Amino acid sequence: MSLQSTDQIADLITRIRNAIQVGKTEIRVPTSKLKVAVVEGLKKANYIADYDVEKSAPRDILHVVINKDGEAAKINEITKISKPGRRIYTSADDIPTVKSGRGIVLISTSKGVMNGKEAKKLRLGGEILIRVW
Repeated sequence: MSLQSTDQIADLITRIRNAIQVGKTEIRVPTSKLKVAVVEGLKKANYIADYDVEKSAPRDILHVVINKDGEAAKINEITKISKPGRRIYTSADDIPTVKSGRGIVLISTSKGVMNGKEAKKLRLGGEILIRVW
């Protein structure tokens, strides 16, 4: 089975979750525009330290720095909400809050991937991708 036919976001968050559990500070995954958008959302919300795209053949590699050496990971829990078998969509009014505002949801909108607060501000609904706190 190729990576294209599997759920890319589930693969990314599983790798992040596993790396945090074993104490790793960074991961490398095959890149895609959606993965880069999700990681950018996590960086904006200050859940990961940094990321960059490394050019290589046949496919570029997304290098994600979860936390710096000596720091604890800022992600307590990261879960996939919308799955290939059951897509979850929301309107701007019904965007969920996570842990009384201490966490975020990332939503795929018509204007790109953004967190729940940004989507509410712009009055955009969309597919709820992941929940992080």
